[in-house]
Amino acid sequence: MTHTSEKFLQYVWFNKLFSPRQTTTDGLRVEVLDVGQINTDAGADVFNAKIKIGDTLWAGNVEFHTYASDWQRHGHHTDRAYNAVILHVVLFDDSEAIRENQTIVPQLIIKYPKYIEEDFKSPQISFVHCADKITQDKSKDFSEIFDRLISERLENKCTAIDNLLANSANDWEEAFYITTARCFGFGTNADTFEALAKRLPQKILAKHKDNLTHIEALLFGTGGFLEQSVEDEYFATLRKEFDFFRQKYELNPMDISLWKQFRVRPTNFPTIRIAQFANLIHKSTKLFSKTIEIQSYKSLRQYYDCSPSAYWTDHYRFGEKTEPTTKHISKSSIDSILINSVIPFYYAYSRKFDLKKFADFALELLHEIPAEKNRITREFSRLGIHSRNALQSQALTELKCRYCDVKRCYICKNNFEIW
Repeated sequence: MTHTSEKFLQYVWFNKLFSPRQTTTDGLRVEVLDVGQINTDAGADVFNAKIKIGDTLWAGNVEFHTYASDWQRHGHHTDRAYNAVILHVVLFDDSEAIRENQTIVPQLIIKYPKYIEEDFKSPQISFVHCADKITQDKSKDFSEIFDRLISERLENKCTAIDNLLANSANDWEEAFYITTARCFGFGTNADTFEALAKRLPQKILAKHKDNLTHIEALLFGTGGFLEQSVEDEYFATLRKEFDFFRQKYELNPMDISLWKQFRVRPTNFPTIRIAQFANLIHKSTKLFSKTIEIQSYKSLRQYYDCSPSAYWTDHYRFGEKTEPTTKHISKSSIDSILINSVIPFYYAYSRKFDLKKFADFALELLHEIPAEKNRITREFSRLGIHSRNALQSQALTELKCRYCDVKRCYICKNNFEIW
């Protein structure tokens, strides 16, 4: 073994270059059903992975280390955020990995063909495997490819919405509330925000729609933020309200360590995002009913333009006063919510009730919303494939995530004739 970087482990993992027969260090068979998504923020390296270990199916996080002892060296054994790690992937097994709650993490010494090491060290590794072929053909028209990819992406999102509806007694309001809450996590805290929404049903918030303080107390309390010891008047008010609601609604607060707060930009702190979400709920707890009444991009932007309560003007965290700043949600953040929640629900609603106008409006919005600016769009742009609107940036996201990242090159070539 000549290459011992964690980046190499990620390369093997996300490209599924490991041998199909894998076992944990204690002999249990490992079957990777979904490699998950890379985490660029604080916390485990991978989230949303699905792995069968022995006879048990697990969903959660994966951590990579060159040496197993790096787990303790990096302090993960005392960090509750790593209690959600379901598999520790290493190159050298020199120690057990023990969680903060004193349970042992299943450990895998990953096996792969030896030639992979040389491939990894080669400078030819690109953002997509066909990068050299794409750059050779500058005349390629991607318009039809974009249309087909966005159709696939919307259908995949509809499937996720169908599953959510099935688990919420076909309640469109509840399903939309959960999905929109997830969007307020903006990737970094998406899973945790979704968990909060599932723990605190929309119907409970609806009973307090006219009282923003009550809504904040319910959200911050259920999210675990009011379990701290903070000397602060507003914190004390929310804590007092939540102590009552906790008993009344039998609420069980989350562990605050589930929220990623380190290496997170202040504007994306979970406290600020929860306060913004509280403001949106305060506008209308019937979020979905209100949203489908709106039939213009401008009006949707205005509706989802929400600012936190006055307390947060000079706070990012409870009890820590800062210079006053405006913390209303940005235009790009609103666009992200429209792309990832509103538009898929318009499309799903259209398909479910055969109301073509909603599907047409969904596509109209995608054409009108500016293209997303992220690593995927930047890298494709370097290859000469540019996004002019959200429809095209979402299409490229579908291409990268559903085809490139999982090496479905043969299917991509036959379906889209990209090269």
